[in-house]
Amino acid sequence: MAPKFDTEKMQERQNFRNVWHTDLTHTIQGDTPYCCFALWCSPCASYLLRKRALYNDMSRYICCAGYMPCSGRCGEAKCPQLCLATEVFCCFGTSVASTRFLLQDEFQIQTTQCDNCIIGFMVCLSQVACIFSIVACIVGIDELSEASQLLSCLSDMVYCTVCACMQTQHKVEMDKRDGKFGPQPMAVPPPQVMSRIDQAAPPAIGYPPQGYPQHPPPGYPQNPPAYPQYPPGPAYPPQGYPK
Repeated sequence: MAPKFDTEKMQERQNFRNVWHTDLTHTIQGDTPYCCFALWCSPCASYLLRKRALYNDMSRYICCAGYMPCSGRCGEAKCPQLCLATEVFCCFGTSVASTRFLLQDEFQIQTTQCDNCIIGFMVCLSQVACIFSIVACIVGIDELSEASQLLSCLSDMVYCTVCACMQTQHKVEMDKRDGKFGPQPMAVPPPQVMSRIDQAAPPAIGYPPQGYPQHPPPGYPQNPPAYPQYPPGPAYPPQGYPK
């Protein structure tokens, strides 16, 4: 059954225990070349990431990953490659969000508050720019039209940048899924030496034995001087002391 895009599912994602391997503010540092690729060729990156999210099995493809009303009604089974290409070019933002939801539901990943604020700012800025453009067309004031154009340009820059960071975040997460980071290297244990009958004690392995060193350091006298002998003190209690 295809997943549904509803508020209950969105709230459920906020309760997931896992987090993204890298947040949106560090994706450029995490994979700079791919972030540039996702910025300059966003639809191509979206196509490749969705295919990779499906483990390169296009028979599993559903339009918008099954999160939209049109999912399963676009003839995906006949030509999934063409449908995916149409999705990423005609509904680019939805394709990025669908891949994100697909990964979140599969790996139980929640989005941090910082990432939510960045995505929310992008959406709000796009809405404000759209409203300003409509008002500028209705009013017809030149100053307002120029302001709306600047706001639209700023909105487009933020939109492209955030989408590129989101796609890089998805790519890094799938690199982690596919084991491309590799396991943590384990230290090679020291060779074990078996004790022999002619040895009084087995040789020490690992940390040196605790205690004082068996051999004195250089410069230390071989035979340290003996402590002076003091005469014994008076007996206790002294004679004549009442018992």
